[in-house]
Order: sequence, then structure tokens, then C-alpha cells
Amino acid sequence: MKKFAITILSLCILVVAGCSSSGNNSSYTTTNTNNTNHSATTAQETKKEEVKTEEPKQEPVKLRIYAQYSDDDTKLPYDYAIAELKKEMPHVELELEIQAQDDGQKLKTYAATGNLPDIYQAGLDIITTFRKSGNILELDPYVNEFGFKEKVFPSTMNTFLTDDGHTYAFPYAGNEFVLLYYNKELFDQTGVEVPTTYDELMDAVNKFNAAGITPLSVFAKEKWPTVALYDMFVTRNEPQGVLKLDKGQASISDPAYREAAEKLVELVKAGLLPKGATNLNYDQAAELFYQGKAAMFLNGQWEIATSTEKLGDKVGWMYFPGTDAANYEVSKYAFTGGGGPSGYAVNPETKDPALAAKVAAFLSLKYAEYKYTERGNPLVATKVDKAIVTEYPPMMKQLSDDISKITSTTAFAWGLSDAKFKAAIEDASQSLLTGDYSVDQFVKDVEKAIPAAK
Repeated sequence: MKKFAITILSLCILVVAGCSSSGNNSSYTTTNTNNTNHSATTAQETKKEEVKTEEPKQEPVKLRIYAQYSDDDTKLPYDYAIAELKKEMPHVELELEIQAQDDGQKLKTYAATGNLPDIYQAGLDIITTFRKSGNILELDPYVNEFGFKEKVFPSTMNTFLTDDGHTYAFPYAGNEFVLLYYNKELFDQTGVEVPTTYDELMDAVNKFNAAGITPLSVFAKEKWPTVALYDMFVTRNEPQGVLKLDKGQASISDPAYREAAEKLVELVKAGLLPKGATNLNYDQAAELFYQGKAAMFLNGQWEIATSTEKLGDKVGWMYFPGTDAANYEVSKYAFTGGGGPSGYAVNPETKDPALAAKVAAFLSLKYAEYKYTERGNPLVATKVDKAIVTEYPPMMKQLSDDISKITSTTAFAWGLSDAKFKAAIEDASQSLLTGDYSVDQFVKDVEKAIPAAK
């Protein structure tokens, strides 16, 4: 019995051992199965995650833009910015409408009729007007989002912020200046020295007219050049020029302002300008200069590249003549022009304000980048981290060297902040160039438009 019991016990132990062994194998197999399933699940989840993180295909977007596109200095930077935009935002297409040479009138009409483009170029005049009418988007949130402020030079913050401390346009141009260009060859041919005084300027006008050459070409159909020409005369004795009037710190009847109008009318009556000057647009006035039919030409420093291309080393720019030799030296670096808030602005009614703001900011940076690297223009508002490709033309080198010597600046007409004064000085200065408008009437018309300036 004992032997039988032992045998039975042994069999049980073997059975239990077998069961235990079977149990271990089963556990191992289950573990492997679970690992396989986990791996498969993980792979599927990873695949799903990959699908989820893929950039969704962006639907094509078309935006209207109203911008300058009239010469190489505006066409080439714009074309470059658009090419870069296609790389960065290929789904965005810009439909360009070329900005009219009408001091913003067409853009104001668009705003009044609810037909404002998604993006448009704006100076202080447009910014001030559209702020009041609600036709311009405040860009502060996007400035922070894009880190745009850090890209603006400290010296050009005046182009970035308005007087209320906000941003309404992404700037690309820095402080700019009005220059008086001249054809060296024509001066040599007629025996005219570059004038340094009013008397010498009058002598030059007479000699050029006698030779059948227009002394000065100006596109006076636009009003800002007429303000700039008048302002050049003012700054010989009042460095702040029209800017001081705009701030209400001077009167148009003050000697510096009245005498400037008198000198200008005197020169106009002597034949300073081509006939019908107030009907000439930029293209017409520029061609007179490029074709050697006009000895001098008034425009901003952005004209340097085109004039250099057209006339080569025959063209230069002169310091504006003074009342006499002493005044010429004292006022030589009192420049007309300056800077103010301007750049690419956004219509607040655009379908996607964030996208339009992003495009506007991108365009401004690339526009400045091209002007700096390819156009040899150091007068930009934003920092550029690319090397200069094209060296400065001689006239730009001269201006670049003079920037540190400039003693004062004024403002372009589009940078004037008082709307009533702006309209008055534009109309009155344009009328001065007809030769049929008296200085007394000029003073009267401007003075009554800005009573606060008295």
C-alpha cells in the first residue's frame, strides 16, 4: 500500500509539473502575442499621427494689392518681393493694380465706395484719413506676432509708428530726400556753372532758355513735387520748412515763407519750367530730362538709379542755391524731405486679416531687401542680413556720405499731418507754378486754411 501510495504521489507530481510547464509555455506565448499586437497597434497609431501632422493642402487665395509700379525703382523691388512670396506662400496670388499718380485720390474713392484692395501702399495722409474712417487695419497684434519691430532700425522708427503709438503700415523706405538733378553735359555745352545762389540760378534759367533748353522739368500734375520745390526755397532761411507750418509753429506770412514764394514766382515767369508744367505726369517730365531737353529735374533720391541708367556719368545732383554765397554754405545741408509712417497697409474688411497682414509684412521686408542689396539704396526702414550685390551709384554714394552732415529735414507732402494745411499748401504751391497766381493770393489761401497756425 505504501508503495502504491508513493507511486500515485509520484504520478501526481509529474502531472502537476507537466501542468506547470504547460502553464509557463502558455504565458510566454501570450506575452509574445501581446507584444506583437502592441507593435502593430503602435505602428498604426504612429501612421495615424503622421497623417494628422501632415500640413493640410492650403486652398488658393487671391488678394488685391494697390501699389507703385512705374519705374525700375518700384517695379524691380516689387517683382522680387512677389517671387519670394511665391516660394514662401505659394497658395497666395496677388492681383496688382498700379497706384495712380494722383496723390491718393483714387484710393480714397475706393475707400468711399467700399472697393478698397486687400493690401495697399499708404503714406501718412492716407493713414490719417483712413484711421478716422475705419478703412485701415491697426497692425499692432501682427507686429508682435511677426516680431516686426525688432527688424526696424531705431533711426527709422518714425516710419513705423504714428503719433498715437500704433502701426498701420509695414514700412520698407527709410527717411528719404528731395534732390535737384542736373545734366552735366548740358551745363557744359551752354557754359552754365552749377548755381549756388538765386542770382546764378536766374542766370542759368536765362541761358538755358536762350539755348532752347528747358531749365527745370517737374511733374507738377502731382502736387507733392510742387510742395517740395517751394519747400526748397523756404529751407534756405527756415530749415524746418513746411513742417513748421504743419505743426502750427509758423505763419505762411512769415518772411521765409513769403520770400520763398516770391523767388519761385519770379523764376517761373522767367521761364524756369516747361509750358503746361502742371499737366505733366512723371513719365512726361522724366523723358524731357532723359532726352536732354531739360537741364534739371526734381524728384526724390529714388530717381538716382533710373537717371544713372538713362544718362550715366552725365547726371549728378546739386545742393540747392542759397540767397547768397554765405547762405549757400550755411543752408547746404538743410534738406527737403524726411520720413513718416508709410508702407503696406491692410483693409480691415479683407476676408482674412491675419493672412493679408502676413503678406504685407513679408512684402515690405523683401522690398527693402532688394532695394538695399540690388539697387544700391541704403535708405531702407528695416534691417537686411544679406550682402550688397550692387555698389552704390556715384550719386547715392554722395548722398550716403552726406547723411551724417544733414542738419535738418522737413517733410514730403504725404507726410504732413494737418489735412487742411496739406490740401491748402498742395493747391497753392501747384498754382504758383502756373505763373498766374500772385504771392498775396498764395499767402491768403494757405493762411485761411490753417487758422490754428496763426
